[in-house]
Amino acid sequence: MKVILWDFDGTLGYRGGMWGATLHEVLRSACPETQVSREAIRPYLQTGFPWHTPALPHTDIRTSDEWWTRLAPVFERAFTGVGLDEVLARELAQQVRARFCDKAAWHLYDDALPALARLAEQGWSHHILANHVPELADMVRALGLAELVKAVHCSAVTGYEKPHPEAFRKATAGLPTDATVWMVGDNVDVDVLGAESCGIRAILVRKPDPRAARYSAGLSRIGELVDAA
Repeated sequence: MKVILWDFDGTLGYRGGMWGATLHEVLRSACPETQVSREAIRPYLQTGFPWHTPALPHTDIRTSDEWWTRLAPVFERAFTGVGLDEVLARELAQQVRARFCDKAAWHLYDDALPALARLAEQGWSHHILANHVPELADMVRALGLAELVKAVHCSAVTGYEKPHPEAFRKATAGLPTDATVWMVGDNVDVDVLGAESCGIRAILVRKPDPRAARYSAGLSRIGELVDAA
């Protein structure tokens, strides 16, 4: 069996501006006259997300609602940080989930579907392993990946963020012991070095870094790289 573990955001798909843009969209909807920029919000989002402390599991979070409830203080802090009063900040923080998960805001990279389809023809099974929100599997389906992706392993569901070894162990637990497994992602620390520390070969994409033994600017060369190994 041949399996590729794919990161999602920044690798297969993207949401323009990610969290900073999301909060800015929420703010502009509520306060169209605001002079607060997206860049002003971003510094308040550098801590507080589960992936900022990947060594700490969060297996105590059982539901999607609980996951988002844990994030609410982060959003409130960002809104108050750019000058909103606490009442409005709390109200807007509750709107972030729907805005971030809006299917229309998410897109696949142009090379994602062609690469996955071509690799599937070559016998590769595709799994997603991502640090993401609980609704990731819904996004994957909405973007038309359901027929190509056999499994979605999301940190918000498993309670382990890459590069925690348990994130990789859970993603490979059901595979045959002789399976050939690769990790492909755009983060050298989380996806590449994290996977390699668990004995999984990895390919860095889109963001070059000298620490990665294998790199591809896009996804079209993934087949070539795994075949050459």
